[in-house]
Amino acid sequence: MGVRTPFDEVKGMGEPARRALAAAGYIHLEQMAGVPVTELKKLHGMGPKALRILAEELRNRGLSFSAPDK
Repeated sequence: MGVRTPFDEVKGMGEPARRALAAAGYIHLEQMAGVPVTELKKLHGMGPKALRILAEELRNRGLSFSAPDK
């Protein structure tokens, strides 16, 4: 069995996105709640697919990213 990394339970998310989140200090999905999407987009390796997958996982837990500033 390999070493578990943050977000292993999130199906379909690529390794670059997992590494980007870990490098930014995110180790639990719940930490993503309230984080602005604009901040996550700045992470090298975090693309639209990973953001979509994370948003769906958060919704499944009754959570969400922060609302965009207007």
